[in-house]
Amino acid sequence: MPLKVALVGNPGVGKSLIFSQLTGVGVEVGNYPGSSVDLFSGSSCWQRERVEVVDLPGVYSLEDGAETDTLIRRIVEDDEMTTLVAVLDATRLERTLYLLLQVAEYGRPMLAVVNMTDEAVRRGISVDTARLGELLGIPVVATSAATGQGIDRILPSALLEARPASVEVPYDNHVEAAVHSLGRSFGIDRRTALQALQGLGDDPDLLESADDVSKEIGRRHRMSAAQIIATNRHNLARAIADQVVSSAGEADAGIDRLLTRTFPGVPILVGVLGAMLLAVFIVGGVLEEYIVEAFDFLLLDPIAALDLDPLVREVLVSVGLALQSGFGIAFPYIFTFYVLLAVIEDSGYMSRAAFLADRTMHRMGLHGEAIIPLVLGFGCNVPAVMGTRLLSTRRERVIAAFLITMVPCSARTVVISGIVASFVSLWAAFSIYLIVLGLILATGVVLSRVTPGPQFGMVLEMPPLRRPRPDLVLLKAWLRIKEFLYIAMPLLLVSSIVLGLLGYFGVIAAFQEAFAPISEGVLGLPAYASTALLFGILRKEMAFETLVVLAGTARLDTVMTGLQLYVFALVSTLFVPCISTIAVLRQEIGTRIAGLITVYTLLLGLFFGALFNFAFG
Repeated sequence: MPLKVALVGNPGVGKSLIFSQLTGVGVEVGNYPGSSVDLFSGSSCWQRERVEVVDLPGVYSLEDGAETDTLIRRIVEDDEMTTLVAVLDATRLERTLYLLLQVAEYGRPMLAVVNMTDEAVRRGISVDTARLGELLGIPVVATSAATGQGIDRILPSALLEARPASVEVPYDNHVEAAVHSLGRSFGIDRRTALQALQGLGDDPDLLESADDVSKEIGRRHRMSAAQIIATNRHNLARAIADQVVSSAGEADAGIDRLLTRTFPGVPILVGVLGAMLLAVFIVGGVLEEYIVEAFDFLLLDPIAALDLDPLVREVLVSVGLALQSGFGIAFPYIFTFYVLLAVIEDSGYMSRAAFLADRTMHRMGLHGEAIIPLVLGFGCNVPAVMGTRLLSTRRERVIAAFLITMVPCSARTVVISGIVASFVSLWAAFSIYLIVLGLILATGVVLSRVTPGPQFGMVLEMPPLRRPRPDLVLLKAWLRIKEFLYIAMPLLLVSSIVLGLLGYFGVIAAFQEAFAPISEGVLGLPAYASTALLFGILRKEMAFETLVVLAGTARLDTVMTGLQLYVFALVSTLFVPCISTIAVLRQEIGTRIAGLITVYTLLLGLFFGALFNFAFG
């Protein structure tokens, strides 16, 4: 049987960084059988044997009822898993011990890794790992994933020393009696009985009996059985932490009060996001200009100068435009955005932003952490949709995916700034963002009421504020942009060739003629605008570029009115997501929902385009 090691821990404990230190660059993303949640897996080598390392999604509990929790319970129970490595945070040991105590009840070989020891030292915290190992009954390794300290001890300890934990949670007498009674009646172990008391399991008879017992416990204690079980675990985690943590160190309480209160927290958040987007647009705009010119000089102009068959020329030009478009947006705008996002995440500020956004997000059926993929959407919708994996339920992922496709990405910003800001006014361009923001909020409120599935509250651990490390920031940004390039770029190349061939064989012209009643009659736009909108499905900024080509001039205000320019930009912004986003939507949440989002945004764009045309035309 191959050696397999799974990393389990809370969000923000450095688990993923440990994973990358152990596996290097050979990372694969795949679904665990029977689940839609993606897992990261990679390979390492120990004593000439291949070891598969799996990075499980970060969770605070295995019993919250979310799909991610169910997945992790299945993996923990999997006999093919050699060792479970529970990653703890040295700066918040008590909080992260709670999950370890849950995992320990499965009786699987375990290793505890106390990470962030460098941060603990900075904050004046000392953890007695030897004593912690005695109390838990498993080996304990102290590490600092940021510096690489202790990482080399993880695999040897996990494969040679790991054993089932001896620690047991002393539950309330009524809970213990219920566990014993259920175990005797149904022939189940202690852990299964505890989960049944919390409403988890597949056996309807067991769940019915457990519910009756749980209600009786609730009447006696005026607390549910699940609350009592959680309290007992927290009490043991606190008792263990009190014995091994020598000091509390200094806290960031003063700064946190500023960052997490409505005032000045919200103005600070708006300022941070605004400054980040402004930096992306300035830096990205400068870099894009150089990259586009380089592609023109090195690729597109030489192709135009060649004496080629028209069909071959069309294919080569399509490939060149796709590469120019992809690298002209991916690296200048999105990579810059990812670098800044990694800085915010690594500093610990993103958790404070999620806390501030929680109340607003809750009204849209989400919680504060959903702000992360939504902010990602300003860079590119593709990785933002991928980022919905961090949300705990399918309901939240569906709602977030709907809203992300409406967020003006960097490519849509090119359309808004290049058309409206340049030829109408800055206020008109700004008004498009306000319209989109209002539609996002309204759509979220409606979806929160009609989307089926449970909604959970947010349990969020505040990581310590720290100075970001440049090497880790660049590594995180590169891993994100690499995933985008592997998925979006191939689709962009294929789609560009297909659209180029459609234009060569006259299909585009036929399309333009067929849809002239909509583009001219409903939206009040020139007939060729429908072709530009079609190319916008390939890449949003290509709607602008195609419009310029078809209009025959870069001075669009000489061939279109201000209202036409505004309507075109508004429709392009709200219109069908780009083909890469549609493909990722299909991959992440299924064909049906992806199709529904596509139809919804299509109708939304046409409706508001027609509304402004008839209202102001």
